[in-house]
Formats: sequence, C-alpha cells, structure tokens
Amino acid sequence: MGRHPPRSAGSAACGRRPAGWAVALAAAAGLLPPIAPAAADDAATFDAGAGGVIARHCLECHGAADPAGGLDLTSAAGLAAGGDSGAAVVAGDVAASLLVARVAAGEMPPPKHGAARPLAEPEVALLRAWIAAGAVWPAGRVLDPFERTGASRGGRDWWAFEPLRDGAPPVVAGAPDPIDAFVRDSLAREGIAPAPEADRRTLLRRLSFDLVGLPPTAAELDAFAADPAPDAYERQVDRLLASPHFGERQARHWLDVVRFADTNGYERDAEKPHAWRYRDWVVRAFNDDMPFDRFVLEQLAGDELPDRTEETVVATGFLRVGTWDDEPNDAEDYQYDRLEDLVHVTATAFLGLTVKCARCHDHKFDPIAQSDYYRVAAAFWPGPVHNGRAKALGGPSAEQLGFDVLGWTDLGRDAPPLHALAKGDRHRPLAEVRAGGPSFLPALAGDFPPPPAEAGTTLRRSHLAAWITAPGNPLTPRVIVNRLWQHHFGAGLCRDPDNLGFTSPPPEHRDLLDRLARDLVAGGWRLKALHRAMVTSRTYRQSSSHPDAATLDQRDPDDRLFARARRRRLEAEGLRDAILAASGELDRRVGGPGFKPHVDQEALEGLSMKAAAWTPSPPEECRRRSLYMFTKRGLVAPLMTTFDVCDNTVPTGRRDVSVVPVQALVLLNNGWVRERARACAAGVMDAAGDDAARVDAAWRTTLGRLPTPSERIAALGHVAAERAAGGDREAIAWASLCQVLFNTNEFITVD
Repeated sequence: MGRHPPRSAGSAACGRRPAGWAVALAAAAGLLPPIAPAAADDAATFDAGAGGVIARHCLECHGAADPAGGLDLTSAAGLAAGGDSGAAVVAGDVAASLLVARVAAGEMPPPKHGAARPLAEPEVALLRAWIAAGAVWPAGRVLDPFERTGASRGGRDWWAFEPLRDGAPPVVAGAPDPIDAFVRDSLAREGIAPAPEADRRTLLRRLSFDLVGLPPTAAELDAFAADPAPDAYERQVDRLLASPHFGERQARHWLDVVRFADTNGYERDAEKPHAWRYRDWVVRAFNDDMPFDRFVLEQLAGDELPDRTEETVVATGFLRVGTWDDEPNDAEDYQYDRLEDLVHVTATAFLGLTVKCARCHDHKFDPIAQSDYYRVAAAFWPGPVHNGRAKALGGPSAEQLGFDVLGWTDLGRDAPPLHALAKGDRHRPLAEVRAGGPSFLPALAGDFPPPPAEAGTTLRRSHLAAWITAPGNPLTPRVIVNRLWQHHFGAGLCRDPDNLGFTSPPPEHRDLLDRLARDLVAGGWRLKALHRAMVTSRTYRQSSSHPDAATLDQRDPDDRLFARARRRRLEAEGLRDAILAASGELDRRVGGPGFKPHVDQEALEGLSMKAAAWTPSPPEECRRRSLYMFTKRGLVAPLMTTFDVCDNTVPTGRRDVSVVPVQALVLLNNGWVRERARACAAGVMDAAGDDAARVDAAWRTTLGRLPTPSERIAALGHVAAERAAGGDREAIAWASLCQVLFNTNEFITVD
C-alpha cells in the first residue's frame, strides 16, 4: 500500500508480510484473478459502495500526481498495477487483500495531526463485500477526489464554483430595492425586525468615511441635516463618489490585498523605485471607474496589450510590489518561491482561493489539483535561472519597453516548459504543465493558445486575465462584490473575503451575492454603480442601535442577517487622517511620491543600518493623507501598528481589529498626536471668543456637533482647573481638551 507508519505488534495485519509478498509475486506472474471490468451503468452502484469509500478516504494520498507508495487508486488500471507493497486487492479474496488488512488494522487512512482516522465499520464492510464479489470496477470510471463535496473537503460542486444564480428578489412590502428585499426577507423568516434608519449626522459621517475615508465638516453635517429634499441623501452619495478622494479610500483596501509596500523586505529592505506610481494608478483606476475586468487585465498583462501605454505598464506593478530577496541563498530555489507569491496574490485577490496550497500536493480542502497550481504558475514562468541570475521573477523590468517604471514584462518567448514538482522540490520534477485554465472550473479548463509569431511576449498573462474574467467564471464577480460589501457593512456576505473555499462557511445570503455579481457583470463591471447600490439601500442606512438589542444579541450575535449597522473603529490610516483634518493641517493633495514620517529613535534600534535607514520628510510633507506614507516593510510607524495596520508581506482582505489599553495611551502620549492637539487648539482659540464659544468650536472641529450641556460644563471646568494650576497654561488647557476629544469613542469609531 505504500509508505505507511510502522505497524504495532498487536495489529490485525501483523504477520501478513509474507502473504503480502506472496501476493505481489503472484500478481507479477499473472496468477491472480484480474480486477473485473463492469458496464458503465454499474457506476452508480460502485460510487455508492466501495468507490465512494475510496474516493472519500484514500485519494487524498493515493490519487495525486505522485501517489503515496506508488499506488494509484483512481482507476482500475492503477488498482491492478498495485504499489510498492504489491497488489492492494485480490479479487474474490478478502483475506489476501492488503487494502482491507491495512484498513482493518487502523493503519489506513493514516493518523492526521496526531488523531487516528479509522474507517467506520459499515465502510469497511462495503470494501469487504466489493472485494468478495470480484472487485468490479465500472468500465472507464476514474475516481476524482474533487468530484463532490464531502464531510472533510470540497468538490467541484462547492457553492463557490457553481454558476451564478439568477433568482428574482423576494417580494417584501416596503423593500423595492433588491438588497433590502433579500435582507428583510431573511429577517422576516427569523422573526427579527430591522433597525430603524440612523439620524442624518450619523449617516453622513458613516458615508463619508466609507467612500472617501475622511470625516465630514461641521458645515456639511449642518447642511445635510437641514436639507428637506427627498433626494438629499442620494446627492451626498453622488458628491462623494465623484470626489478625487474616493479613489484614495478604495485604493487603501486594494493595496492591502496586493501586499503593497515601497521596499523589498528582507535584511536590506531596499526601496522599490517608482512603487508609488502603482499606488497612484490604483487611485486613478477607482476614480475613473475603470471596469473591473480591465482592472484585472492591466495589472496582470498591461505590457502585453496592443494599446500598451506607460500607464498600463505601471499597472503591472501588481506583480512587483511584493517582497523581493535581492540576495537569495539559492537563486533557483527562490525562483519557485517567487512563483508561489505570484500565484498566491493573483488567486487570492481575484478568485478568493488559496491556490498556493497545491504547490506541493493536491489541495487538502478545495478541488484544486497540484497541476492547477502549476498551470497558473506557468503564466509567470520565465525559464530557469542561469549563472546565478537572481533577478528572475522580480527583475524583468519595463525598461525593456522604454518606460522607467516598476513594471513587468516577459524575459522572452522561448522559456522551457514548467514541470510540476514532487513535494514542491525543484530536484524532483514531474510531468510538464502548460499555462492554462485550472480544472476546478471544468468548462474553462484547458491550455492557453500559443502566441502568434508577431507577439512580443508569451501572452500567457493576458490569457490568464481573460480566464479570470470569463463569463463562465463565477468566482471573480463574487469575490469583488463580497469585498465591497465588507467595506460598507463591516462584514462580508462570505465572512472570509480572501477564501471562499471549503474551510470558510458559505454565505448567509447567497442569492443576494449572486444577484449583485450578475448586476456587476451586466453593468460592464463598473464598481461605482455597485457602491451606490449598497450605500443607498435601507440596509446600509440602518442605525447601529436596535430597539430589541437584547433579543438580537441572543438570536443573531454575529449579525449574520444584517439587522443593524455595525459600529466600527477607524483603521490606522483613517484615524490619523481624521486627526489631521481636526487640526486643520490636512494636506489633501492627490498622488506623488510618499513621505517619511518622524520615527522615534527607539524604533530604529532593530535596524541593521540605523543612521542611514530613515530620513524623515519635512514636516509640511508629513501632513498628507496616510495613504501616501512611505511604507517600509522593516519599519512601520508605531502609531500605525498600534491601530492594527496590516502585514504587508501577504494579501490581506480583512484587517484585525483590536481594542487594547495601549491605544488610549498612545493617543494621550504620542508626540505627533500632542502636536496635532496643539494645532487644533490654536484654531479653536483663534476662531472663537469666550470660553463657552471656544468649547463649542472644539466640539464642532473634532466631532462635528455642539456639546451637550453636561459636556460643556465638564469642558469649562477642565479649562478652569488648568488655569488655576498657575503659569501660562492657556494653550495647554485647550490643547489637552482637544486631545481628550481625539480619545473619545465618538471620534475613533464610525457608528
């Protein structure tokens, strides 16, 4: 049966080794009865019996390109050929069949993660009965571990691989919008009422942070609150969608997914020249409402387009902004690590799948064969490294096209074929694999066509982009719809935006997800229309407070049904930008090279070249939005790490969110925050006269509203107490008040 764990002395298979070798010798001599073929119409019976047991429990090891013990159990031919230990099955002789012996002994399936995995006795009985009846195998039947979803892994019938459903939204009174119809129908079936609509000030603050990543001004809040027009909210949506800051907000989400940084990582962590141009390309793409299928194409193959421009080559920075080791221990080994990174970011960003798990073996949970990994990897394959050349898969540069950008192009059209690797080891090549559509979408599987003679590159990446956005690929529209839903509602319809596979629960509202995905494609892949549909829905406009919160917390604690809005803490960049906006210092320029903020000396201690590692930009440059902060992988500003800025070495579709005491301590003691509080206080003192007016100005500047009577009394008392401490403490009094307001839940959360 192959390479198995050693058997215990008391196992049922103990003493069977001589019989096993006898069986192997007899099989080699042609003395054993053959595995009997059967008619194709017996396949259903076989699948319901022994075939199903083998598919569920054996093919994980004995169905891959490099089957364990040399035993391939996917076909009658493989079973008849046996493995390293000889014949696995002797037709008609259960006692002589190693398959039953190993299973009955509890050796197979082998233990996993330290836990035994014995077959249930009814399943063992099915194997015994099948062998006793002659081990009939239906003619032409090839078992496929990915065929159907089972208890421990997904199949090609897993919901994410099925076509988009075309169901009409349910008819719900008072919910003509499809989003509201689907959500409120689910709520009604659970006997849960939706939360009422949030007040206008809350709505505009939520909308502003979601669409442009900045707080509304007090004047904007006042105007919206007083606007009696029935379309007042929709006009605010359209205003923000048209803002140049819309692209900045959406770019932040995408840059997390594509693991963007301005440096390579590793020990030297050298700067990536012109990486900021890719960031600016993303901002422009979202502002211009570039169709998402074109968005995919330019990032994967902007250099291969017939209408190629410098900007389309900049877009291929998607392939270059990950980590890069400029001095790997083994350049040829590292080439395969770079391939893994490219497969991982491509599959995660666009398909919501962890295809990289199949580099060494078939995926353990999803219907992704090892060959599928290499089919995607072959789209980026330039051929082997020669003479220690370390720039492969990270060094091919767009200078070849005459552009001084951080882009990508093929090294040439004549790269040798890529081979699958046993256990991912380049010294153990398996079959050749050509670039093509993976098999988990059978209708789109197959080799990509060769390039025409006049093509300047292999065009494999163009074909991959076309496969990703093909009409028969349901993953891509589902994934981007789910990402946008998460941005606006705090949680995705599928809770893991980067993995729609078997280890993630199916969506609570699949019909809604599929309806939005269909609408996206039918609308020419335009994302702004999708944003608008989401944020104008009544579901989005709900209050975060529910009138029956206690019952809702018990019946739907994870808010699966979206019965209310989610209160969310600002992410690191949004909080920093909000502080700059409140201080009156925010520089709203769009685009350009990033700035380097001041970093305390203590934070530089771990760097190998402290003196030359970091030179801060002039203070006026450091007042730009956080999107434009120079991102050094080995040195992230402490303020940002405190508020959960993501790891930029891997794709991140959902950031961690923590609430810990150190965050309050940073907002009270960080030097940069104190400086912003002093600037905010200076504006408050200049803008108003007496103390009461100044208190009002402080609240409007930071929170966009007037203080309540009790808040005004407390603030005036604080200012008076500071003055009474003696000395020239006027500025300190107002700065400390502004800093306290920066610390309030109302400032750092979006309701």
